[in-house]
Amino acid sequence: MSVSRRAVGRPRAVSRPSSGLSPREEILAAAGELFTVRGYAATSTREIAERAGIRQASMYHYFGGKEEILASLLESTVRPSLETARTLGDASAPPEARLWALCYQDARLLCTGTHNLGALYLLPEAERVTGFQDLRAELKDAYDDLLARTAAASALPDDERTARSRLVFSLVEGVILIRRDNPGLDPDGTAGATANAALRVGGVPERDLPRLARLGRGLLDAA
Repeated sequence: MSVSRRAVGRPRAVSRPSSGLSPREEILAAAGELFTVRGYAATSTREIAERAGIRQASMYHYFGGKEEILASLLESTVRPSLETARTLGDASAPPEARLWALCYQDARLLCTGTHNLGALYLLPEAERVTGFQDLRAELKDAYDDLLARTAAASALPDDERTARSRLVFSLVEGVILIRRDNPGLDPDGTAGATANAALRVGGVPERDLPRLARLGRGLLDAA
């Protein structure tokens, strides 16, 4: 898990127009761009600091190094969806609608932002970021739990239900590759199509999807 440091009192290396971001956020934005465009291994902390407009020594006031920056970026792609999953776990709506809402929110998160941070999942270094992997495992368990509660999946043998849950989770994360090949895709449209496809994989009848989508959107709007 990444450790945040107090963001106070460090001068910038160069004068830049105000972006409204804190220095820590500037570092993350700069690293996100460089990691996804140039590559993690090919990016140095000096380059991150220069892009963020701060001195390299000042960067270490906020992060312990490049690995900690990567951890923060990776965790930012999971935490919001995990928070949504926790909220949906206590909702009174049908589990199918809650699963739709989680798939939609998760896919939309991976489709938004200036840079395709989800592509960082493909880095070999991501396997060593234990905080991120723990959060992702918890999110995967939330998918398992919601799918297991649906009428279609509850009657399935355990191994088939697990396989379907893994397929649903992989389908949602598949938007990372779709975005890589189609940078200008519409987040809302892509998220809605992904959530519908995920429920089909989970065994939900096609005729039920419009109703479940309406209920799912209502859950997200109320969150």
